[in-house]
Amino acid sequence: MTSPSDPERPRRAAVVGIGLIGGSLGLALRARGWHVTGRDADPGAAEEAKAAGALDAVGEDPEAEITFVATPVGAVAEEVARVLGQPGLRPDAAVTDVGGVKAPVVAALNDPRFVGGHPMAGSEQVGLPAADPELFVGATWVLTPTAATDPGAYARVQAAARSLGAEVLSLSPEQHDDLVAVVSHVPHLTAATLMNVADRRAAEHAALLRLAAGGFRDMTRVAAGHPGIWPDVCAENRQAIVAGLDALVEALSQVREQVAAGDRTGLLADLVHAAEARRSLPARAVRPERLVELRVPVPDRPGVLAEITTTAGDLGVNISDLEIAHSAEGPRGVLVLVVDADAAGRLGDALGARGYRLTARHLE
Repeated sequence: MTSPSDPERPRRAAVVGIGLIGGSLGLALRARGWHVTGRDADPGAAEEAKAAGALDAVGEDPEAEITFVATPVGAVAEEVARVLGQPGLRPDAAVTDVGGVKAPVVAALNDPRFVGGHPMAGSEQVGLPAADPELFVGATWVLTPTAATDPGAYARVQAAARSLGAEVLSLSPEQHDDLVAVVSHVPHLTAATLMNVADRRAAEHAALLRLAAGGFRDMTRVAAGHPGIWPDVCAENRQAIVAGLDALVEALSQVREQVAAGDRTGLLADLVHAAEARRSLPARAVRPERLVELRVPVPDRPGVLAEITTTAGDLGVNISDLEIAHSAEGPRGVLVLVVDADAAGRLGDALGARGYRLTARHLE
């Protein structure tokens, strides 16, 4: 069996579902020296992926140290269970997914080897032909560990995501779903709805869409994405999406009243606030040159990894590297986190407030 540290043989991964994300994963992993096996509900798609260089082989690989399930959300739980039930699966295997909804999937898969994941990367293009080995570079990749998550599985998935150029953020499954409803799901539905409104108007005024300027095109770009994934997303994250849509409808109603009443002062105040908020959005993270290593002694009990990593996520602190050093004696170990020097203080304070005693040192 191949060890992750064995220099003689390539590391092994598997991909289930060979569309835009699955194909991009295959290309990215192979570009970094991994041996990648994959399968798809459509056997022809897997063969096409192999011909396109996204896979080394078609089928299952029980020796894969990580399997990425890149199917629509509604099929994730079944596919993860199938992977975990493979005969001869290596005992330290980790399985993750890439779906845009996490809480129901994680709840259905209470297995320590599964680490819920969601790379916030995509394209308005769809399918294997749009696959890009650089798709994940600079993207935020959310992981959703729970009290049941095996620290080794988490560390393996986190390291793999970072090796593809992503910045890893840990959140609870429920927090992930609430947040992506606001920043991904509702915006997609809004873009699609606006596109449909414009298209219906274009049936009356043929020149309308020819007049579409950059702002309209930018705002509706995501509406060109794969429509087939969204019914599952909306079904699985219904409550958070409805809450987000309600907030949007309320805000649009307020804008409508301002316009109808000629409320220049109120309208200007809202537009200024929006402009300032938009300019304040963080740029894509750049890998910090100054890093600090935090060493956190932790008890060997369920939930410690999830508590520490999601605390970092709540504070917006990117964990650049993570290692679990198990103690040879006693039920304790040390969690080693590498973070940006500017963020180390607030993360250390937050963990200290939760009862963790830690040490910090700057890396040269």
